[in-house]
Amino acid sequence: MARLLLLTDSPGASVELLPALGLLSHRVKVLPPEPSALVHPPEVDVVLVDATRDLVGAKSLSRMLRSTGISMPLLAIFTEGGLVALTGEWQVDDVVLNTAGPAEVQARIQLATQRAGAEQDDGPSTINAGGLEIDEEAYSVKLHREQLDLTYKEFELLKYLAQHPGRVFSRAQLLQEVWGYDYFGGTRTVDVHVRRLRAKLGPEHETMIGTVRNVGYRFVSGPRETAESPEPSEAG
Repeated sequence: MARLLLLTDSPGASVELLPALGLLSHRVKVLPPEPSALVHPPEVDVVLVDATRDLVGAKSLSRMLRSTGISMPLLAIFTEGGLVALTGEWQVDDVVLNTAGPAEVQARIQLATQRAGAEQDDGPSTINAGGLEIDEEAYSVKLHREQLDLTYKEFELLKYLAQHPGRVFSRAQLLQEVWGYDYFGGTRTVDVHVRRLRAKLGPEHETMIGTVRNVGYRFVSGPRETAESPEPSEAG
């Protein structure tokens, strides 16, 4: 049995919003989708955000929750028609349709809690590589103790590359791993973010993100490694 926090202003709360929850044994705490309700949030295993009516508000709420560094999984409840608004910017771990049956809802909650448990077992949430200190929980990056001002996607891209030093990823692979299957933009997005990251790393450290011509990008973690020059026409 999981402890669930449902953020919604629906009068019928979980009964009408996600009827399948009423057929499961989870404990559900309902709070309004307002920042004030999260000042002292209850201890829960999964947070559910109501995205069945106010898509703009739900998206803003999910992004705000991520910015606070919450460690529990974040799921959004959508109507089938509302899925067209879902992008990687929502920063949720999974989605569930309001019409989903008990078996599907149970499976998604179970997977979310298992993944969260596995991540906690992985050890420290800080990545140290090539003078970079990447704090996954605080969503912060320091380069030789100097804070870098990165956007969420810049952070995710740099973190992913740093987690696999020396490994070459194509633009399509990075787009899939960092932006997700639901992103409809082209691979040019990767080039733009790499260019911005290099600019923020500065001239002395921009080669941390190396270009492998006609293939993609890799993270260069040490001075013994070499990084080819950026491809002018694509990576900038």
